[in-house]
Amino acid sequence: MENSKIKMLVTCAFPYANGTLHLGHILEQVQADIWVRYYRMRKHQVTFICSDDSHGTAIVLHAKKLGIHPKKLISLMKIKHQKILSKFSISHDYYSTTDSAQNKYLCRDIYQTLKEKKLIFKKMIPQLYDVSMKMFLSDRLVKGICPICSKNNQYGDHCEFCGSTYNAIQLKYPKSILSNTQPIIKSSKHLFLKLSHFSNFLKNWINSGSLQLPVLNKIKEWLIIGLHDWNISRDKPYFGFKVPGIIDKYFYVWWDAPIGYISCIKELSLLHKRFSVDCFWKKNSNVLIYHFIGKDIIYFHSLFWPAILEGAGYRQPNKIFAHGYLTINGNKLSKSKGIMISANQWLNFFDSDSLRYYFASKLSDSIDDIEMNLNDYLFKINSDLVNNIINLASRSASFLKKYFSNTLSDVIIKPKLYLLYYNSIQEIEFFFEKRQFQKIIKKIQMLSDIANQYITKEKPWLLIKNFNTKKRCIIYVLWVLISLEF
Repeated sequence: MENSKIKMLVTCAFPYANGTLHLGHILEQVQADIWVRYYRMRKHQVTFICSDDSHGTAIVLHAKKLGIHPKKLISLMKIKHQKILSKFSISHDYYSTTDSAQNKYLCRDIYQTLKEKKLIFKKMIPQLYDVSMKMFLSDRLVKGICPICSKNNQYGDHCEFCGSTYNAIQLKYPKSILSNTQPIIKSSKHLFLKLSHFSNFLKNWINSGSLQLPVLNKIKEWLIIGLHDWNISRDKPYFGFKVPGIIDKYFYVWWDAPIGYISCIKELSLLHKRFSVDCFWKKNSNVLIYHFIGKDIIYFHSLFWPAILEGAGYRQPNKIFAHGYLTINGNKLSKSKGIMISANQWLNFFDSDSLRYYFASKLSDSIDDIEMNLNDYLFKINSDLVNNIINLASRSASFLKKYFSNTLSDVIIKPKLYLLYYNSIQEIEFFFEKRQFQKIIKKIQMLSDIANQYITKEKPWLLIKNFNTKKRCIIYVLWVLISLEF
């Protein structure tokens, strides 16, 4: 990393305002937060934002079940989400909701821009319709057999098993989640973004170095198949922003959710003069923009989102960092599948900092799934963290305070040992910048082991009793504390 200071915008995927945060959400937030903290320590100017994804049919249904208005549900969930995130020491600069007035303005403004460029068109399409509920079914309200790999229990927009995307009407044996009945096919007129118009642009952009190699390869597969124009509207009943000039049509949640990355900055600009949308999102901006997301939403962030930005005259993100699913016994955490540990449930039994450490020991720049195992967790915390690193810090600090009034020696009698630690700085910085936190933890463990071996060999509890060897004790403590700077 160069010494010159840089400006960065870091985002996480927006958690849905329909329920509590689970450990999969926390994993992503911790990954981004560690990265943000590193760059802040290096004195770079980092803006870390997030928001609640606040629109969709599920919001309407949940609010109705609770007997409250959707806006009340959104307000309550935002408070709960922020409270939970704070307990895990997540340090956002700003947290919003996609139902904000600024996001509404930007969604309509970008829509109007694309419409004027003739990149929006209307088309009658067949959709799945729940007769008993008298409503069209959104992708997340229908499940069936994947038309590509034949895996059962898949949603109406993509398969979590093979990664394929498709139209809900392509599902085999679809069933409504709401009524457990088989929906019929019914037609309705919708608005589409001409995604095919951006094919050449997207082919160039995905090869710009913005994507991880496995993600890039997957996107290339989709481009070879050919891009389908994208439905950006939904029928009522729906909670979201109405499409201007069209009765009973609402913007699809994946239209307004990513635009929330821009509206967050707009909202910040109203609070602090140093922020502006142009500074972050104009074409010639020098701010580096990084999105942290799960691999299940790479399609939206790597194709739809860049196309929206390009069509509306905004710049592209510099990097999109995808991570794998958090799994338990090989199964992805999923509320709908009944495999979930909420953040609150975790805090009823364990602390948040130990989970941050455990996640750090697992996280890398890979999109491979991350298996969570409680036995592994207990071992890492009790053996690696408490008995090794924390114990080393505790006894070194107490020794320094008791015998030397917290004064360190300015003489180094073990230069090779000192250089071993000092030369690790550059390697650890590299690991931070590449998001290879797992390697940082392993490096710290290695350095801690060496420090403990050094203590055992030097026996400072004996050296301190002899005036002639007392100086070596001071140097020993200096060396150990240097190791703990990492």
